[in-house]
Amino acid sequence: MPKTTVALLTGGVSPEHEVSLNSARNIYNAINKGKYHVEVIGVARNGTWRHLPVDVFQKAQSIEGQEGKGLVLNPGNRQVIAYKSGEELFPKIDVVFNIIHGPFGEDGTLQGLLAVLDLPFVGADTLGSSVGMDKDFSKRILRDAGILVAPWVTLLKHEKPNIKEIVEELGFPLFVKPANMGSSVGVSKAENEKELIAAIGLAFKFDIKILVEQGMSGREIETAVLGNMNDLSVSGVGEIVMESGFYDYESKYISPDAAKVVIPAKGIGERALKNIQLTALKAFKALGLEGLSRMDVFLENDDEVYVNEPNTLPGFTNISMYPKLWEAGGLNYTDLIDKLLHLGIERHKRNHSLQRTRL
Repeated sequence: MPKTTVALLTGGVSPEHEVSLNSARNIYNAINKGKYHVEVIGVARNGTWRHLPVDVFQKAQSIEGQEGKGLVLNPGNRQVIAYKSGEELFPKIDVVFNIIHGPFGEDGTLQGLLAVLDLPFVGADTLGSSVGMDKDFSKRILRDAGILVAPWVTLLKHEKPNIKEIVEELGFPLFVKPANMGSSVGVSKAENEKELIAAIGLAFKFDIKILVEQGMSGREIETAVLGNMNDLSVSGVGEIVMESGFYDYESKYISPDAAKVVIPAKGIGERALKNIQLTALKAFKALGLEGLSRMDVFLENDDEVYVNEPNTLPGFTNISMYPKLWEAGGLNYTDLIDKLLHLGIERHKRNHSLQRTRL
């Protein structure tokens, strides 16, 4: 039986470029090579697509646009991905595992491009990726679906924020976040007006729309959802335990010893666990997600569950919560990758079965 050819898409133009490369290396090393043939496509910091030799990919800390061979995209053609030189044929791709985090990777733009290329891919579609990435829109959708979310104020870069009004409405502490960024890039905690002003300035470096959220007192719990709309599974729960501070980019990727991943999260009763899992599934459906998502929630003292945010393309590094949660439930890393690829192919076939003509 011929192997399925997977395009592993990594890198990107966002600040999460390095995280994407780390995730991709873990996926490449764990994927079942007896079943899948993997071609690595790196999106350089300048936006060019490169076919990366495996030895270059395994060592790369960054893709600058000179590595490997340049690629071009040909929507509607039999060869939708081709070498820029035209001298040889690029392998035919059966499914794409996109692991480009952040803007132009998990915000619907790349998903739309893959849909135009008519390639099956892992993860949410264009709409689900867009609303799942935008923290403002996702909160509005979740709230309208009757799901609890932390109170927040949305700020736009061209408008002058009324600091006193924000503080009067939300109080302290506050968390300030770019609306469309992941891995805690540009996120700050503010305990006073001076810190709030600085946090707003930092967040606006990464996005033209930001959120100021009321700090929650509950435990930060994470769970994982897997499947397409007709067959969903939810994992157990995990918790990031910090010695001090909050779980920012540095504690995730630069100084991981500052945080401890606890799976399963301790002291979670049956009622609370069920509430977290049901809330995660409800949020997944409300946002129109498919494939996978890590749901980050706050568990309050009364066992009420507030959705912090979904992550439609969670990290796959060796410290990432999403694969660890499934591993704890008996689904190992290699089988998880296999399942995700199958889900992407399954959804593509389902969508292709729809009638494309009026009559």
